Amino acid sequence: MSEELKTSEELAAEAETSAAETPGTTETAAPEEPAETMADYAEELEASFKQIHEGDILTGTVIGVSESEITLDLKYYTEGIIRLEDFTSDPGFNLKEDVHIGDEISATVIRRDDGEGHILLSSKEANDILAWDKFKKYMEEGTNLTVKVGGIVKSGVVAYLDGIRGFIPASKLSLNYVEEDALNDWLGKELEVRVINADAENKRLVLSAREILREKADEERKAKVSNVQVGLVTEGTVETIKPYGAFINLGNGLSGLLHVSQICEKRIKTPAAVLSEGDTVKVKITAIKDGKLSLSMKALNDVAAEEVEEETFELPETEAATTSLGSLFKNIKL
Repeated sequence: MSEELKTSEELAAEAETSAAETPGTTETAAPEEPAETMADYAEELEASFKQIHEGDILTGTVIGVSESEITLDLKYYTEGIIRLEDFTSDPGFNLKEDVHIGDEISATVIRRDDGEGHILLSSKEANDILAWDKFKKYMEEGTNLTVKVGGIVKSGVVAYLDGIRGFIPASKLSLNYVEEDALNDWLGKELEVRVINADAENKRLVLSAREILREKADEERKAKVSNVQVGLVTEGTVETIKPYGAFINLGNGLSGLLHVSQICEKRIKTPAAVLSEGDTVKVKITAIKDGKLSLSMKALNDVAAEEVEEETFELPETEAATTSLGSLFKNIKL
C-alpha cells in the first residue's frame, strides 16, 4: 500500500511504533509529586477548631506592618490586628521602624472580631502580665539594657522599656547629680541602664545608669593605675580636704590620698593648716593597693637628699688622688 493511500490511523500507529523503537526521542516524564495527606495539615486543622476567648494571650508572627497597625499570622482561620495605641504607650515609638516582618509578638485578645473579620489584640495588656516578671528577672541578674530618653519630668527623665514607662532619677543618670535645669540635655539620648525597682502592683519601674558608669570608671581607673609605678614623683592639684588627709588630682583620671601624716615633717592637726583646695603640690607615690594610690610630700625630702648624694663628686682612686693638697697647687702660677 502506498503512503498516499494509508489512513490517518495507520500513520499514527506507525509513528508510535517508531518512537518506541528510537532511543532519546521521547520526553522524560516529570516525577510524580507525593500525595498530600491530612497529616500535612494537622497543625492548621487543629488551629481552625481551637476556641479563642477575650483575655487569651496569643503569639503570632508579624506578616504586615503599617504606620497604624500590625498584622499577625495566628495560624488560625483569620489574622490578628494590633493597633498602634494597643501596642505601646511610648509616644515616640514608630511601628514601621521598630517592628519587622517575621517578629514574634504575644498579645491579649480584646475582641474576637474587629468588624472586618479579624481578631483585635493588645500587646499592652499582654505586657502588663508578662513584662513585669521579665523586669524582675532583669533586676535580679543585673542585666544591662539600652533605652532612649523620651521625656523630662520633675527630678528625672522617662524612658520606655518594652512599651512600659520607666523613671530614671536625676541622681542615677550620671556619676554626678544632674541639676534639674540640665535635664533637657538628656532628651533623645540612648542610655545603658539596669532595672533597680520593678513593682508590678503599683506599676513602678525605676532604671539607673549610674551603676554601669561606676563599674566602667573603676575598670578604666584600674587600667591607668596599672601603668603607674611606686616611687614616681609628680605634680597634682588639691581636690578635696578631709580631716584625715587631702585627695590630690593627678590628671588623666587619677587621684590619690595624701594622708595628714605625710604632708610635712612637723605634726599638724588638719591638712587645712597647710593646704587649700586648688593648690598645686608635688608628691611622691609611695604605695598602690586595691587600685588606690597613697601619696607623700614628706617623702620628697628623701628624694632631694638622694639627688644631692648622687651629684657629689668623688676623686678617682689613682695615684693623683693620694697627692697632698700642697702638691696640687704647686704648679699653679698666681
